[in-house]
Amino acid sequence: MSKTPKICIIDDDYIYRYTVVKKMENMRLDAKTLDFEDGEEALNYITDHLDSDTELPDVIFLDIDMPVMDGFQFLKEFDKIRHQLKKKISIYMISSSLDPIDIDRAKRANEICDYFVKPIKTEQLELVFTQLKAS
Repeated sequence: MSKTPKICIIDDDYIYRYTVVKKMENMRLDAKTLDFEDGEEALNYITDHLDSDTELPDVIFLDIDMPVMDGFQFLKEFDKIRHQLKKKISIYMISSSLDPIDIDRAKRANEICDYFVKPIKTEQLELVFTQLKAS
């Protein structure tokens, strides 16, 4: 990937969103970021920019437990518009949940590339960016 990737963080915890951005900056991972407090805000943004590849994210970091629209509800709605997208968006579920049911449900979802337990680790961010460059 030659252009600067766009990373979308969907999480109701402002401090966590800020921490992820700062971690990427400290790792010198060049990225543009979008952040949303819930799945509905993010879905509205994506729907509003369906025809603009440059505005759509390359990667989504998705929390499970959020008000308004949680991570699994977001995935259900995202699947309905996926065919309209002109670019592939990789989704990583990032949650504090250690519940085996949540982990299994995320791993069974075709849209999810991987499941990371909060806080996201340096190695996990490096993996995401390595996979982005390879695509």
